[in-house]
Amino acid sequence: MSLQRRLLLYLLVCAPLVWGVALVFSIRQARLEVNEMFDTELIRLARQIEATLENAQSHQTVTLPPPPAEGAPNAGQSDVRDLAVAVWNSEGRVSLSDNEGIALPYRPDATGFVEVLVDGDPWRVYYVRSPEKGWVVAAGQAAYERDELVYGLTLAQVVPWLLVLPVLLLVMTWAVRRALAPMRHLTAELARRDAQDLRPVAGERAPAELKPLLAAMNGLFARIEELLVRERRFTADAAHELRTPLAVLGAQWDVVRHAASAKERLQAEEQLSKGLDRMGRLVTQMLSLSRAESGNTPAMKTEIDWHAIVEQAMSDCLSLAERRSIELSCEWPPPGVHPMPLLGDQYLLTVLLRNLLDNAVRYAPQASAVVLRIGREHLEVENGGAPLSEEQLLRLGERFHRPDGQAEVGSGLGVSIVRRIAQLHGLELVVGSRKDGTGVRAVLQFDAAHR
Repeated sequence: MSLQRRLLLYLLVCAPLVWGVALVFSIRQARLEVNEMFDTELIRLARQIEATLENAQSHQTVTLPPPPAEGAPNAGQSDVRDLAVAVWNSEGRVSLSDNEGIALPYRPDATGFVEVLVDGDPWRVYYVRSPEKGWVVAAGQAAYERDELVYGLTLAQVVPWLLVLPVLLLVMTWAVRRALAPMRHLTAELARRDAQDLRPVAGERAPAELKPLLAAMNGLFARIEELLVRERRFTADAAHELRTPLAVLGAQWDVVRHAASAKERLQAEEQLSKGLDRMGRLVTQMLSLSRAESGNTPAMKTEIDWHAIVEQAMSDCLSLAERRSIELSCEWPPPGVHPMPLLGDQYLLTVLLRNLLDNAVRYAPQASAVVLRIGREHLEVENGGAPLSEEQLLRLGERFHRPDGQAEVGSGLGVSIVRRIAQLHGLELVVGSRKDGTGVRAVLQFDAAHR
């Protein structure tokens, strides 16, 4: 069901209910006002009759003159058939009655208003007793006369509302359609867009109720745009970076196939093996970077076990360290001090540490040492390599950038991966020299917002 139909249905259901409640309240209020008016008149009529009978003899029966006939010129709009008066003396005999012959019941002990039945119809009668002569005066009115007035007044208000109900429904339909026009405009605008159009939807003129929805949609568009940019960049980087290795591998395979001697073939196979290693490392690094940049990571609520991460990262770098005769070591904080408490993703931090150790081992001098230190609020990896220049530090972390003269295979993505994973965990990477000005030291610490 559409929102417009739902609103109209709610209005069509709620409006009669509200009218019904208002009608009941109006009838009750009108009944109170009518009773107040007629009761006042009955009291006044009974007391006036009592005052006029002060000189009457108790043994006489007085009959009031007949009222004008209904429809007579001097009758006006009067209807006295539903009104009756009676007076009884101290002996209980009727001393006065109207000419209609309506017999109001004699109630010598009654005082004030009494609900009685007269000829089977409910009447409201007011009784008053003269304390001096013992007169009992009664003035009564048929109850349906009051109800007729109440219902007449109510219908006079309800009938016009019922007559204008169709017009009201049309106005309500127009108002609902008018109120929902911004949603139709938004739907039409989004329907006209193609899949590549992720521009924010203008919300300056939108109603206040739609602005949170538009803000959420624009945020979603921005995230989708960012995701598409990352995917396009990854595709472009992959196409660019894999083209050369694939061409080199093809050439090296041709050399292997056409090697003239065993020695030449062995050298070609060795170059082909290095090319395959470089290709495998490049693909692995690109996939790791793509996952880190995608934001598709688990909730950072797992307490990090640095012992497991260090063990896995060092195990992954062990073969490279053995090939280059690098001594790997790890220094833990003193007993009782928790190593760098952190909530995050265990796998991503393993990738981060593996890249730091891999770079340190790969670019350390042959047969040197690489030290990993984990403290209370930081983690650092250092080697004895040549200190980085200012230009190298400025371009450190640039995607696919590797300084000239590197003998080891690399892709130029390791530092980018480290920094992206660190950012996801509220960390930052600071690279410089050791305290004595030699070597390279990479420090992973909490950023300013989490320090």
